[in-house]
Amino acid sequence: METIRWYEKAGLLEEPDRSASNYREYDKASLNRLTFIKRGRDLGFSLDQVSQLMNLTRNPGENCATVDAIAVQHLAAIDRKIADLTALRRELTDLVESCAGGSIGDCDILRALSPGSDHE
Repeated sequence: METIRWYEKAGLLEEPDRSASNYREYDKASLNRLTFIKRGRDLGFSLDQVSQLMNLTRNPGENCATVDAIAVQHLAAIDRKIADLTALRRELTDLVESCAGGSIGDCDILRALSPGSDHE
């Protein structure tokens, strides 16, 4: 519920009417918008991107080049993150494989975490 209220404060959802017992009552359009937001967030789009995409739905006859550009930009960001994570995984795998057991003082993993390490 806090997330939904946050979406309302961010302007992604309109604040719904209240019932006689003060419960929020969302109409079908609001539920559809909430589903749109959730799907966008599940795909990793930022709230700003979700907002842009949602605003673009107001013009169904327009060319979808802007939508494509937002998606391509997001895909490029995902690819950069994957590359960064792959490099991180490779480095950590090398550290784990270089660990021959022994004492804490001889631990390559801890050495890599220490200031002045050549792994920075």
